[in-house]
Amino acid sequence: MKTSSTLTLLSVALLLSACGGEGDKTQARGPDPKLPDPQSSLLPSMKIAEPTPWGDQKPKVPEGYSVTAIATDLAIPRQTLVLPNGDILVAEGRGGSAAKLKPKDVIASLIKAEGNTKVKSGNRLTLLRDADGDGTYELKTVFADNLNAPYGLAFADGKLYVANQDALVRFDYTDGQTKASGAPVKVTDLPAQINHHWTKSLAVSADGRQLYVGIGSNSNITERGMEVEIDRAMVWQIDAATGAHKPYATGLRNPTALTIQPGSGQLWTVVNERDELGPDLVPDYLTSVREGAFYGWPYSYWGQNVDTRAQPQNPAKVAAAIKPDYSLGSHVAALGVDFSIPEMGEKFADGVFVGEHGSWNRDNPVGYKVIFVPFSNGKPSGEPIDFATGFRGDDGKTRGRPVGVTVDPKGALIIADDLANTLWRVTRNQ
Repeated sequence: MKTSSTLTLLSVALLLSACGGEGDKTQARGPDPKLPDPQSSLLPSMKIAEPTPWGDQKPKVPEGYSVTAIATDLAIPRQTLVLPNGDILVAEGRGGSAAKLKPKDVIASLIKAEGNTKVKSGNRLTLLRDADGDGTYELKTVFADNLNAPYGLAFADGKLYVANQDALVRFDYTDGQTKASGAPVKVTDLPAQINHHWTKSLAVSADGRQLYVGIGSNSNITERGMEVEIDRAMVWQIDAATGAHKPYATGLRNPTALTIQPGSGQLWTVVNERDELGPDLVPDYLTSVREGAFYGWPYSYWGQNVDTRAQPQNPAKVAAAIKPDYSLGSHVAALGVDFSIPEMGEKFADGVFVGEHGSWNRDNPVGYKVIFVPFSNGKPSGEPIDFATGFRGDDGKTRGRPVGVTVDPKGALIIADDLANTLWRVTRNQ
């Protein structure tokens, strides 16, 4: 009987996924989005991503730029790091072990799985090297393996830091090294029970003394109870020398990528917000991360918009919640962020690139691209600009899904595509 019910609900979901709409036009973006009223339904609208190979196609980039696949046949590339000598490290893997609570969780899992790669998790770091600087990375080698769903990467003071799904670890690193010289050293354990949101994002302060780890919630909206949310939905600050840690900012449902703003040293993040309030709620966002600040989850969203599903309610927390800096639109699934540099060209010199993995829970899919959010006076300013598109084509086929984005000091953007298991490099034409 249970199997029959699940199949019936899946049939409903498939019918919902066939519906079209102008959803992309309803997305509220920017610093002051106009939010619709919340909606509720038995199942959220779902749209199955239909993977297909890139073939002879590539992502579309702005005029005056070129894109090249610099590595293929990876094992689920997530985040990347450009080392001081120009080598690129790629974290490859998939984690998570959360049990499904309700039939709709099973259905959502099936829908999402259809749009993901079937490649086995790499659980490794791969190193790429372009020794002669011609744009071709002729060396591709495993730097470290037997890791546990590595995701966040950072480097400082001869130390390479890796955020596995269960622990922050480090390797000693010397310039030009192509393989780790030994096993990683644990800096500190990270919350790993259930791991509904397993990714652990990572950034390091400019002086190398403080590490920041983004830790997602263990649920959509506390359906597993608040006791499993201890130390979650927040950014930790970790002493690089001792591993001592403390909450830096809280109420961030799933801070999937972190970056440090050049000059100011300000920490920024992109956050995946909650589901099941409708196709246009709640906006995923880009925001500066203020020490001691509370950003709303689970009690409210975008400031003081109360989420009545979170029980018991906490009016004091709602009153304290601050608004994020910039809405990216609902369900775009932002998984990558990095600040640009002047070498990327005048139009893209000041701002951040954001990798949007793409929605699964909207009639009209959104995301599936890399955007640029322009900055002015240190803050987001103006409409987002499409930078790399075509990951989901006009034919409804999905050829790639962007995750991490990393600005190479040489003047290039590195894009990790975890559906095609490819690393793309976007450069200005000279």
